[in-house]
Amino acid sequence: MGAVRTAAILLAGGAGTRLHPSENKVYLPVADRPLVTWSLRTLENSPLVDDIVLVIRAADAERARRVVAANPSVKLRALVEGGAIRHASEQAGLEALAPEIESGDVGLVVIHDAARPFLSHDLLARVVRTARDVGGAIPGLPLEAGVCTAGVAQRARAVSTHDLRRVQTPQAFWAEELLVAYRAAAVAGFHGVDTAESVERFSDLEVRVVDGDPHNLKVTFVEDLFTVEELAPTWSPTVE
Repeated sequence: MGAVRTAAILLAGGAGTRLHPSENKVYLPVADRPLVTWSLRTLENSPLVDDIVLVIRAADAERARRVVAANPSVKLRALVEGGAIRHASEQAGLEALAPEIESGDVGLVVIHDAARPFLSHDLLARVVRTARDVGGAIPGLPLEAGVCTAGVAQRARAVSTHDLRRVQTPQAFWAEELLVAYRAAAVAGFHGVDTAESVERFSDLEVRVVDGDPHNLKVTFVEDLFTVEELAPTWSPTVE
């Protein structure tokens, strides 16, 4: 696949109940900027991304508009209301891009969690370029801790983690096949835990794992927010 128009779907619709029961974590401040603006700015500044769709909660619509107004983006094409679960939000973002995907104007789609603020240009480039070549790409990190089996009828047994990876976002895929896969998943009533699971079940795309980035942290718990706040002053998207 040669040079193609690439659209990024930035997921900012999660409830984040493990961090705060009512507050959407992507609007919490990190170094005096809402969390969502960190990855939004990286996507905006990347020459590999042509269009951005921001998926939000209906309850956050006014707040999202204020954030966008304070952080102008020439690539932002739409604010799209997501669903109750991640898979539904991904599909909402894809359907917003469907006319451009079906016409062939958009050839690659990148999906990223706004709760991962430290998206580097290097990581984005690895994912996008690999997906362009083979069909799909996801970043992964080696497991740092051991894994063992557990069961009542058998003794615990250590399991090799050599080939196991902790998967991150962004994840990127050929756009038309991705849209078809999600529509097939909707018919089947299937909800993947991430984009790659749905792609692997409902398409023939090759999905290749590339090296992830240990700085590409996800804010899930309160302590994660403290960690990214501490790292933010010295972090740059040009450095992994």
